[in-house]
Amino acid sequence: MCGIVGYIGTQDSKEVLLKGLEKLEYRGYDSAGIAVMGEEHVQIFKEKGRIADLRKIVDPNFFANVGIGHTRWATHGVPSQKNAHPHKSASGRFTLVHNGVIENYEGLKREYLMDVPLKSDTDTEVIVQLVEKFADSGLSVEEAFRTTLKQLKGSYAIALLDELNHDMIYVAKNKSPLLIGLGDTFNVVASDAMAMLQVTDQFVEIMDKEIVIVTQNNITIKNLDGDVIERSPYTAELDASDIEKGTYPHFMLKEIDEQPLVIRKIIQKYQNEAGELQIDPKIIDAVKGADRIYIIAAGTSYHAGLVGKQYIEKLASIPVEVHISSEFGYNMPLLSAQPLFIFISQSGETADSRAVLVQIKAMGHKALTITNVPGSTLSREADYTLLLYAGPEIAVASTKAYTAQIAVLAILAQVTAQAVGRGNDMDLLQEFGIAANAIEMLCDSKVEFEDMAREYLAITRNAFFIGRGIDYYVGLEGALKLKEISYIQAEGFAGGELKHGTIALIEDGTPVIALATQASVNLSIRGNVKEVVARGAHPCIISMKGLESEEDRFVIPAVHELLTPLVSVVPLQLFAYYAALHRDCDVDKPRNLAKSVTVE
Repeated sequence: MCGIVGYIGTQDSKEVLLKGLEKLEYRGYDSAGIAVMGEEHVQIFKEKGRIADLRKIVDPNFFANVGIGHTRWATHGVPSQKNAHPHKSASGRFTLVHNGVIENYEGLKREYLMDVPLKSDTDTEVIVQLVEKFADSGLSVEEAFRTTLKQLKGSYAIALLDELNHDMIYVAKNKSPLLIGLGDTFNVVASDAMAMLQVTDQFVEIMDKEIVIVTQNNITIKNLDGDVIERSPYTAELDASDIEKGTYPHFMLKEIDEQPLVIRKIIQKYQNEAGELQIDPKIIDAVKGADRIYIIAAGTSYHAGLVGKQYIEKLASIPVEVHISSEFGYNMPLLSAQPLFIFISQSGETADSRAVLVQIKAMGHKALTITNVPGSTLSREADYTLLLYAGPEIAVASTKAYTAQIAVLAILAQVTAQAVGRGNDMDLLQEFGIAANAIEMLCDSKVEFEDMAREYLAITRNAFFIGRGIDYYVGLEGALKLKEISYIQAEGFAGGELKHGTIALIEDGTPVIALATQASVNLSIRGNVKEVVARGAHPCIISMKGLESEEDRFVIPAVHELLTPLVSVVPLQLFAYYAALHRDCDVDKPRNLAKSVTVE
């Protein structure tokens, strides 16, 4: 959600900022803007809509070697030009962009700003007006900025310009991601390293409740008390080509096709020189020592966690609970005596999950993060991290990160099982190879899946996904993929639950996509299909080779029964992709959604 960029150097900042914002489009946004500081004043350009709309209004003749930019995902106030960032203070001296949510902004308005006319409906404008208020009282800009930050409750990543000082950008962070990028005669600010890979691969992390004074040749990090903090930069291990679409029409299609490569990369990363599976022994000891594991996640990661629960319980015999992070933080269940928490997040910045992590760390519990982004907040603050190695995932609808999460959870379960003496006859590395080959075969069947999407989903207003056991969890993910990018009302249900109320929604022609990859419930799910067909449903059965029947619409290659989620989800991903394509939806950037959910 939202994205910040900033530049201070010797070159014109406008194109650096606009290109940086384009790289952050994947995070989700509804408006965008930049503020650039010339020799005499700050010029703001902002617009509702896409970066392409913003480009049209930027004055190419206004040279400015300092600037900040922002993509906004609305939280306070509707998407509009007046609510778009950047925001100016009343006199126009200060200009600010902000990610996050200020929980006490209404109280701050009443306490400090009753005499200040506000031009937007945002919580952000309160911040910039406070900075000016404190600066007018006689404080230096840095002191005014620090004083303002101490008043704020909530999350923020901030970049601030002072029209009276063209030599610096003021930056601060709390609970919202922000980095400083280092260059030769310039420095940059970014919510995500991908935004500024065009100019540098050297970045410095900013920790919560720190401010940074950024000039073109130097950065100074301080805490809110003004103490200077030294921190070394790190090299962003990203390939700029990984965040380009190449010949693909959409990132989502590219990322679906990358899934076999991701599984093979995970195989490489999680085996030793002898070709055996390996995970840091400290992590395995933590898992072994737990009397119960709590998986905390949201959205697609939650669905991966449901599959992971099956792996850990079946292979390692450790009880697992899976919880939605936004609920767990406010309604924590009674915990076991020796819990281990596993946080699953593609971005590693999910605010709801971080809120839970803060709570359980305060209680003295251990935490493991499974994420795609090294150095992310959830990774830094947990005790342990397992990386997904999926490469940047740009499309809002997660595909390759989901399969990577399932693969890493399977490895964690298998290595733990071996460590506790619960061996099994599954050669996981070999089975991963079979699964990767199966996914490649499915990705080569795009024409058939496009035809299926046209047949089942072209005009429907709703769809149902059903399965039993592990297929039910994949059905939940398939329904999520469809609804988030095609806007078709889609729901996933356990097949046996249909008769307990849901079957009332079945009408003539209602698409029902059924997964049948588990031998133990194969006949049961087929019975459920007959129930909906009797009510007029249009069934689409996707089965696994060896369990197929004549009426099945598509048969996926045979893989180990536990690993079917890696394969059976691919048809559902392609279903959603082509359904959105046929309906002229924005596949990579669906309405109202954000890739990195950094507000609670």
